[in-house]
This record gives sequence, C-alpha cells and structure tokens, in this order.
Amino acid sequence: MPEAVPSPVGLDALHALNVTGRHYLGDLRTRMLEPKPHKVAPTFHSGLVADLCGIDTKQQIYLRSRAERGLPPGVPMPGGRRSYTLAEVRAWVKSLTKRPRRPEGAQAATLSVVNFKGGVAKTTTAVQLAQALTLLGRDVLVVDLDPQGSATAMAGWLPGTDVTENDTALRVFDPESRVQDLGYAVRASYWDGMDIVPAMPDLYSADAFLYRASTQGVAGWWSLLDRALQPLRSRYDYIIIDTAPSLSYMAVNAGIAADGLLMPLPPEMLDYASSVAYWGMQRDLLVTLRDLYGVAKEFDWVRVLLTKVDANNVASGIVRDLILQTYGGCVLPTDIPRSPVTSTSGLQFGTLYDTTATRYEGSARTYAKLRDASDAVALAIDNLTIATTWKGAQ
Repeated sequence: MPEAVPSPVGLDALHALNVTGRHYLGDLRTRMLEPKPHKVAPTFHSGLVADLCGIDTKQQIYLRSRAERGLPPGVPMPGGRRSYTLAEVRAWVKSLTKRPRRPEGAQAATLSVVNFKGGVAKTTTAVQLAQALTLLGRDVLVVDLDPQGSATAMAGWLPGTDVTENDTALRVFDPESRVQDLGYAVRASYWDGMDIVPAMPDLYSADAFLYRASTQGVAGWWSLLDRALQPLRSRYDYIIIDTAPSLSYMAVNAGIAADGLLMPLPPEMLDYASSVAYWGMQRDLLVTLRDLYGVAKEFDWVRVLLTKVDANNVASGIVRDLILQTYGGCVLPTDIPRSPVTSTSGLQFGTLYDTTATRYEGSARTYAKLRDASDAVALAIDNLTIATTWKGAQ
C-alpha cells in the first residue's frame, strides 16, 4: 500500500513537540535524581581528601585533631574512615594547598571553550574543568552562552523550565538595556565553588541584538560581555565561558573577554578540518575588528585538548599525529580518553566529578584513568594562568 501523505506541520504542531519533549525531559530528570529533587554534590571519604591535599592519612588525622586549625572533622563512617561534604573538602584544600593563590589585585582568568562543531565534548570540558579547578581550591564562574543550555542542564537546571530569558546573559547583549554587570544572572550551583550564569533557547536573540548593533555602527558591541564581566572578576579565580558550536556574534564577545582559548578536539578528520577553519575565521574576525574599530586583541595562551581519544583506533591515531604536527606546543600533553563513564554521567545530567570510583558501575581503573586525565588538564590550565595572566600582578 502507498504511504499516507503526511499532514502539513504548522506552528501548533511544532509547539506541541516542544511541550511534550519538555514534559518527558522533566520526568527523566526527576527519575534520574531521585530521591532528591535537585542535584547534590557527592561526599568524599578521608582518603580522597588526603590525596587532594597532598598529605597522607596520618597527617590528616593529626591535623584534624588540632582544633586551632579549624579544619572540618567530617562524619565518622564504618571502617574508620570519615565522610566529607564538598564544602568541607574545599576548606581542607584551601588551608593546605601549596599552589600560589591568585595574587592580590589580580583579576579572574577568563577562558573561552571554543569549537565550530558540536559533539567534541566542549560543554563537558567546560564544566568538568570548572569542577576540577574548584578541587584545587579555586573559585569558578561558568558562563553558559550556548542557547542549548547544556552546561546549565549539567548544573541541574532545565533550560526553559527552571531558567527564563531574564536569568541568562541576554540583557547584556542588548545595547538598549544598558546592563553593564552580569551579576544579576549569577546563581550558586549544587557544586561548592562553582557558580553559573545559565542559558536557555531565548538566548539566541542575543545574536540578533548584536547584529543590529554592528550594522548600526554601535561602538563596543564586541566587548559588551567583557564589560559586564568586569564587576565579577574580583570575586572569582576563573571565569569559564561555554560558547555555542559556531563563530557567532556572542562568540566574538566571548573571545574578546577571554585571556585564553581552549579547543576540545577529537582526533577525527572532520573535527580536525573544522578546527583549521575555526582558527582562520577567528583570525579574520580579529583583523576586521582591528581595521574597522582599532581593537587590538591578543590572548595569553591558546591550547588544544585532545578529547574522545580511542587508543585502539588506527585512523584516530593518524589524525592525532596530524593534530600534533599542526598545533605543536599548543596541544595539551594530556589526552581525554573515550570512555563509557562520560556517557553514563551524561544520562544522569551529571559529570565525571559527580561520580566516585566506588559509585561507578564499571571498572575502577577506567574511572581513575579518566579522572586523572581531567585533573591533569585542570592543573595544566592553572599553571598556564599562574605563568601568564597572573604573572606580575601586585
């Protein structure tokens, strides 16, 4: 029998798809987060706390007994261990870390996570980097500039359900609003030390505002975000901007606001080709801003992070070598391996750091390998910041 001719799909039908999808997405989140209505950070056992602080368990016991140190004692658990909340863990890390603090008077290091293509682990990289930096004792703000709101969802809120356009950075990009402080949109997340400016689909309107501003010759349209972040830069050690997979007007603002650019890049040919095009277009945009408006922009650093690396895939190995030859010293020395851990975390609106080796339903070795890689990336970025953005600050 011949197939039935489909009915025309109008505005009402599209709206129905959206409403139905949001209903089931909300239901999925509720079931994934049960028995709690919102995301909560995991607890940490004493051994993990000692590792994060770079001490052994005997030192930890001694320091815990010194009341004058004021370190959280944690909650006793069976087997002699103790359980610590994330806030307690960060109190230990901040008290004992040997890493240089952000210098007095220095501003937050701002970095944009960039790529033309979707599916390269851009948002995962942004959020997990933020979480890893908090475990180094840093205070981090994530700015979600992707209207899809994936970083927002990973932080525990559904775009369009828990977040309205007034909760996003949208007003910053409307020159007529005259909003010069993004602080109105900052909200604390479930993860201690990580705040977020959420996103939702209506944020797409920002590019329309910026396009109109650019065609009407509005001065400074490219730096609206940079200006709005300025009041926040004394509150945080890092500001991490998650951009949409494009080189939009918002992405231009993110680039101008950034001290550094981080590109997650899987070793696949299409992803590699897209990365080459990205750098060319980024350069062309900066040349245009320089020639038309006198904007001189330089970055403290640019780095490429190899993601979704499959050591057993011969073709990926060839592209990986090509990426290393192309970008040389800009490639971070640590690869993020392809792993089922990330897929499981994504299903649960979570990240690698929402899990622990004991809670991961799989190989503890696989989990540890991915966690170690993510920690190493955060350490590399922190070292870059200390050596560049914070260098010489008084």
